[in-house]
Amino acid sequence: MSTQDWNWIFDWSGTLVDDLALVICATNHVMRIYDKPEWQRESFRRSFRLPYEKFYSEHIPGVELEEIENHFRQGFAQSHEAVPVLPHAEDFLAFLKKRDNRMFVLTSMCAIAFSEQVEELKLNHYFENTYAGVLDKRDLIGKIIKENGLDPKKTIFVGDMTHDVETAHHGGVYSAGVLTGYNHRELLESVMPNLILEDLAEFKAILTDETNLQSLMEVKA
Repeated sequence: MSTQDWNWIFDWSGTLVDDLALVICATNHVMRIYDKPEWQRESFRRSFRLPYEKFYSEHIPGVELEEIENHFRQGFAQSHEAVPVLPHAEDFLAFLKKRDNRMFVLTSMCAIAFSEQVEELKLNHYFENTYAGVLDKRDLIGKIIKENGLDPKKTIFVGDMTHDVETAHHGGVYSAGVLTGYNHRELLESVMPNLILEDLAEFKAILTDETNLQSLMEVKA
C-alpha cells in the first residue's frame, strides 16, 4: 500500500492548529448570553460534536442557529487566545509536499476566520483547494472527490473528531484520527477509523515503513 501518490484531506481545528482554547472562550461567551453553565476544557472535549447545530440545540434549545453563530463570532473576535500551528503539523505538511502529494482542507470553521488563520500562519501554499464553513462535512466530501478527480482508494481524511471519521466513511476514503484536538481516544475508537495517532509526527514515522502502514490499515479496513 504505497502512499506516494495519495491525496490528503485535512480537518483544520485540532488537526493542524490548536484553537481549542479560542473555541471554548467563544462558546462560553454564547453560554453567558443565555445564562447557561460555562464549559471547562475536558468536559467540552467530551461533549462537543459536529455538526455543531446538534450540540447547541441540546444545550441552548429553542434558539435559531444563526443567532447563536452571530454571538459565537462576537466571542471569537473578542478573545485574545492564540491559535498556534500544532507541533509537527507543518513538518508533516512539508513532508507530504516534498512527495508531491495533493492536499486539501475541509473544515467547519467560519470561512472568513479560516482564510485569516491560514494566511497568518503561512500554511496556504500547502493546499490545492480549501473548503471552509461547512456545517456537515458529509454533504461535501463527495463533491470534493469528484471535482478534484480524487481516487477514493488513494485518499485519506485526517481529523480529530468523530465527525471527520464519519465523513471519511461516507466518502469511501481512508480515515485517520489524531489525538491532538477535540475528541478523546474512546470517542474516536467508537467510529472505527483506519488509524488513531497521537500526533502527526507518529504518522510521518509510519509513512516511512509502507509495510507497517499496510498492516495497520488492514486491521480496520
